Amino acid sequence: MNKPPKEAGYYLPPEWHPHIGTWFSYPHNPLTFFDRMDAVRDAYTDIIYYVSLYEEAHINVNDECMEKDLLKRLTEKNANLKNIIIHHFPTNDAWCRDHGAIFLVNKEKKKTLATCWKFNSWGGKYPYDLDSKIAELMADYLGVEKILIDFVLEGGSIDTNGEGVLLTTEQCLLNPNRNPSYTKKEIEEILKSNLGVEKILWLEEGIVGDDTDGHIDDITRFVNKDTIVTVIEEDPLDENYKILQENLKKLKTFTDIYNRHFNIITLPMPSSLYYNNDRLPASYANFYITNNLVLVPTFNCKNDKIALEILQSIFKDKKVIGIDCSDIIIGLGSIHCLTQQIPMS
Repeated sequence: MNKPPKEAGYYLPPEWHPHIGTWFSYPHNPLTFFDRMDAVRDAYTDIIYYVSLYEEAHINVNDECMEKDLLKRLTEKNANLKNIIIHHFPTNDAWCRDHGAIFLVNKEKKKTLATCWKFNSWGGKYPYDLDSKIAELMADYLGVEKILIDFVLEGGSIDTNGEGVLLTTEQCLLNPNRNPSYTKKEIEEILKSNLGVEKILWLEEGIVGDDTDGHIDDITRFVNKDTIVTVIEEDPLDENYKILQENLKKLKTFTDIYNRHFNIITLPMPSSLYYNNDRLPASYANFYITNNLVLVPTFNCKNDKIALEILQSIFKDKKVIGIDCSDIIIGLGSIHCLTQQIPMS
């Protein structure tokens, strides 16, 4: 491509834009999920089961053994195997939202573009020699044009309303472990040019325990072009309370490209969860919007029901389904982190 994506007519569609499918990477790293791998894979295949009801589910596996385990679990759940495509694309870990390609669409030309950003495992925290190859492998398999962008960006660090606005956090994108030589203004221009957006809205921090340095998909999400949901902590003594109140205050000042304020809806936070005395980044904001369903992480606490009811009241045309992520969250992510949508062009 001779032009930047925006100039060529491409833009990042919102998550509720119709999907061809969803891409996954199967969990396998014992240093991520420790003694919970079996339970993690069980919950993970629940996610794939629901996705595959209405769209393709593409899943990266490392080898034949992993493929057999995956197929056994999916068969036991009566998953729609006709919609499941398995790829022998080895990965370091399961977080496809971050190491996968970010797909743009050109409505006029009815084309899809895979943007392949640099992935450095959230500032070099973990090995990423295999994960860093996944975006290009996805693009090549799908047979879509791809562009390699020399800039570190993870899919979980951004969210869009599909109408020119992008949400992100300063804690992540301005972190010196990502792109230290760029100013905030330069980062904004890179995002606008390569994602086809007009306006960047910056929150400050993400929740405690998030090893991604404050990904937006754990705190604040667009649910339609003019509505944002954001999590709040009701306990003033909780370490997330002040962070999330500051975010809420800032969100109320944000406007879209037409200078109109957004509708802001709050979601509760789940009860605090720990593993080996470390706070886990459990959040109901880490939901995933599929073609017909909204899959929401739950954590066996009283606020599960409240969060599901709030989200169902928002997504009136989709069924909201809770999936127990009490084991998955030990890996410091949940449903949204595990998925990457392939939009229809």
